[in-house]
Amino acid sequence: MTVADRVVGAIDGPGLMVLVGVTHDDDEAKARKMAAKLWGLRILADEKSCSDVGAPLLVVSQFTLYGDARKGRRPGWTAAAPGPVAEPLVDAVVTELRTLGAKVETGEFGADMRVALVNDGPITLVLEF
Repeated sequence: MTVADRVVGAIDGPGLMVLVGVTHDDDEAKARKMAAKLWGLRILADEKSCSDVGAPLLVVSQFTLYGDARKGRRPGWTAAAPGPVAEPLVDAVVTELRTLGAKVETGEFGADMRVALVNDGPITLVLEF
């Protein structure tokens, strides 16, 4: 993941890229629950989790997950929490993952990030709490 041609976060080998969107009713308890679920989710090879094999996670803040494109041609973002609410909750997910023993890389909140992904599988899940 790069910002202005500078690598700010990267993982190598098996692991998870986690796009975290925050909405208005999210809180720290949900952030901790999300981190525990991500750390223990058995979706890697041989039904292993990141905690089983020490796989790293790349956590990216992603307000666009809450984009609403049902009307018109331009998505609306009202379901996404504003930056001052969202940033501490994304940080809480990262902090809890690290507390659980995870190696976590991150992007830069609010930055124009270029994200590259090699999706092995592929598998994409939406987890809501």
